[in-house]
Amino acid sequence: MRSATGESGATMDFLDNRRLKRQFEFIIELDRVKSIFRKSRLFDGSRYENDAEHSWTICVMALVLKEYSNIDIDVEKVLKMLLLHDVVEIDAGDTFLYSRERAAAHDREAEAAERIFGLLPEDQRDEFKSLWYEFEERATSESKFASVLDRLEPLLQNFVNSGSTWKENGVEHEMVVERNNHIAEGSRRLWEVAKKLIDEALERGFFA
Repeated sequence: MRSATGESGATMDFLDNRRLKRQFEFIIELDRVKSIFRKSRLFDGSRYENDAEHSWTICVMALVLKEYSNIDIDVEKVLKMLLLHDVVEIDAGDTFLYSRERAAAHDREAEAAERIFGLLPEDQRDEFKSLWYEFEERATSESKFASVLDRLEPLLQNFVNSGSTWKENGVEHEMVVERNNHIAEGSRRLWEVAKKLIDEALERGFFA
């Protein structure tokens, strides 16, 4: 396992508490998500959003919108998933939802999950890796609702900034409906809203 370093090259090798050393290494490694930029722009359209900003926003959305989950959920568990779901992109990079490469992204991300969560002590490694897989499989109530927010944020962004990402990448109305209709699995109410948003975006000419 490599030692985490900052720009100065300083390591945590001076720590005699191995558990704390590994936890710090993980935290320092995760700072790299701030440098992973997504295809979606900020709501004001000024620049592309990074993974850390995306995770923060959807965590806030979870707190604000939790009442719209189809069933009662463990919000703390949802927040954990949302904070961790994109850290694999440190190694795997961001794969655009509508790209041809999307189908192959999971294998790269699973390999990244092994390395990145492997920086942690075993108990936390197993917990965080389990949460990541749970989010990916979208079989539990919490993972379904977490996925709602992961998909809803870029829909809102594109609506607010006149479809900038959709236009730049040749994304059509039908593609957005198809790739996002599973929102209903976690929140029928928010999918109703999302459909209205997508249809209104079409009317306004926000698609390619």
